[in-house]
Amino acid sequence: MSAENEYQPINCDDYDNLELACQHHMVLEVTLQGGDVLTGKATDLVLRKKVEYLVVTIDNELRELRLDSIVSFSHPELGTVVIDHSPS
Repeated sequence: MSAENEYQPINCDDYDNLELACQHHMVLEVTLQGGDVLTGKATDLVLRKKVEYLVVTIDNELRELRLDSIVSFSHPELGTVVIDHSPS
């Protein structure tokens, strides 16, 4: 998803689960639109120019993932969370 696309905020419950993952530095398996699957430690949630990102550490490098590009994420304590992308 390109940065020019209008950002679509994710469901509050899904956001809360990501916030919990960041607070506990959980290692998440994240599936992105397009099918890429990444495994990284949830570090932070940031807002830049009205777009929200999940910051993850993968191989000692920080990566920012647009929340609206995440299809699902999973962790043994959270289970698998499928992001609700339907408009509110």
